[in-house]
Amino acid sequence: MRVVFVAGFSPIVRDAVASRTFYRDAVGLSFEGEVGEYTFTEKLGGVKHFGLWPLSEAAQACFGTAEWPSDITVPQATVEFEVEDVEAVSAAAQELEARGYRLLHRARTEPWTQTITHLLSPEGLLVGVCYTPWFHERRDDRP
Repeated sequence: MRVVFVAGFSPIVRDAVASRTFYRDAVGLSFEGEVGEYTFTEKLGGVKHFGLWPLSEAAQACFGTAEWPSDITVPQATVEFEVEDVEAVSAAAQELEARGYRLLHRARTEPWTQTITHLLSPEGLLVGVCYTPWFHERRDDRP
């Protein structure tokens, strides 16, 4: 088997209305289809990265410790939404907070040069809004 790209990603939602509101209104995605309560789009660009992220590393990235806080839902997956530039990450963080969503941390630039903010979605996904410089450069310029 040779996987060539991620064909789809679908959070498993418990509250379809809350999740649609989050992804449509707060994140800014548009959906063109609906079957029952299943809402989808096939007009969102492909995934540039797929990984297996240990919980201890996710906790370190969000909280600066290897332990996930016991009072915060443990995420089942992560999804990152790339924005057009570094400034857009901070703007998105402010917009999400203004809509009442709790950020796990404000926008910051990581040692590998990605600028990111994290929050949990209504269904418990770890959501990142980020700017990843090498996704906007030629492939041979990647750090």
